[in-house]
Amino acid sequence: MLDADRLVADCRAALAEAPGSHRAVREVIARAVADPAAVLRGLGTPDRAGIHALHRRPHLTILDVVWGPMMTIMPHDHGMWAVIGVYAGGEDNIYWRRLPGDGGRLEAAGAQALRAGDCVPLGPDIVHSVTNPVPRLTGAIHVYGGDFFAAERSEWDPETLREGPYDVGKAMRLFEDSNAALATRR
Repeated sequence: MLDADRLVADCRAALAEAPGSHRAVREVIARAVADPAAVLRGLGTPDRAGIHALHRRPHLTILDVVWGPMMTIMPHDHGMWAVIGVYAGGEDNIYWRRLPGDGGRLEAAGAQALRAGDCVPLGPDIVHSVTNPVPRLTGAIHVYGGDFFAAERSEWDPETLREGPYDVGKAMRLFEDSNAALATRR
């Protein structure tokens, strides 16, 4: 069974081993999500979409992110490295690149489908959007090399692909909207 306190301690130790790098943290998360059933026993089976902080400090944030069925979040950056480990369901990521001299517009540059047991690092300059492609909740451990909630970063309008400041409140409303849709289906 995954112990959340042990996971936090292991991530903190990994970060101390290689300050500023996600490599050692990635190994910790990869080991954890390699046994999705153990993560579910430790964190509990997700029952609603949301972002649940397991640890939040200036140099390290660890979240249990639960995506609602078929939920999509707009392109955004983190302004710091990240490690994502999926333990239930799936995350489909579209990776974007900035178009030079076009006022911050984006174009798609690649995609990656993550499923339970998968773990991927994201560099500090990565822009991505996320979709839960399955008709049930998806759970993932997200680790960030900074304070995820306090960092200045950007999001892009999904229609125009124009850059603007990241709005944490807007993102949280997407999770609540997903919960409302889920409640209607139940």
